[in-house]
Amino acid sequence: MRLYRFITEPDTPEFCHRVTQALNRGWELHGNPTMTYDATKGVTMCGQAVVKYVPDEEYTRETKLGAY
Repeated sequence: MRLYRFITEPDTPEFCHRVTQALNRGWELHGNPTMTYDATKGVTMCGQAVVKYVPDEEYTRETKLGAY
């Protein structure tokens, strides 16, 4: 099964920690990171897509992506 996640977080060290945690759990970066300014909240938001291949598993809508 091939999994996809898009990690988002305000532009703080927590964003980097979340992406680093995913990488250390076997996820791979997919594409470039993104940044945008949320004028309503007054913060810069970051995003990074990650993908992971999990052999011998079948994807369902109930798959808990964070568990991998």
